[in-house]
Amino acid sequence: MSDSLLLTQAAYDRLHQELADLILIERGAIAKKIQEAREEGDLKENGGYHAAKEEQGKLEARINRLEIILANAEIGTADATDGIVKQGLMVHCNLNGNPMEFFLGSHEIFEGTKFEEQIAEGDLDVFSSDSPIGSAVTGHKVGDKVSYKTPAGKEIAVEITGIKNFEF
Repeated sequence: MSDSLLLTQAAYDRLHQELADLILIERGAIAKKIQEAREEGDLKENGGYHAAKEEQGKLEARINRLEIILANAEIGTADATDGIVKQGLMVHCNLNGNPMEFFLGSHEIFEGTKFEEQIAEGDLDVFSSDSPIGSAVTGHKVGDKVSYKTPAGKEIAVEITGIKNFEF
């Protein structure tokens, strides 16, 4: 993960509230489920116990993820006026000659917003600055030509054709 993650104030507040709810409410609810399942007896064949423990693991993973995001968050919005590609901007480019547009940043910024469905349906692409394409274009200007290798080793040519601020 990059040193910092750019989040809008609204996204930061939303993630902070989710973290508080998970810690203050959900942890207790799962602990209660586990305790109730323990009281049913034999844990080896207790489906409710194993399901609750799995749910607890997922909850703790989400709590850890949110703590990392919030600890590394930078609050603000990106500015496209300098023409440099950075987190928080929409990037227009040609990939091997094919036009493409994507948001450079984190999926978390869209959780709980009207854009979450667009991402799920593939209507809005989001790439982190740590992704191969994100690493390739970050810090470059409109008109620059860069390339990156896919995890499979294929070389992809990228021409940055434009950037703009994302309208939330």
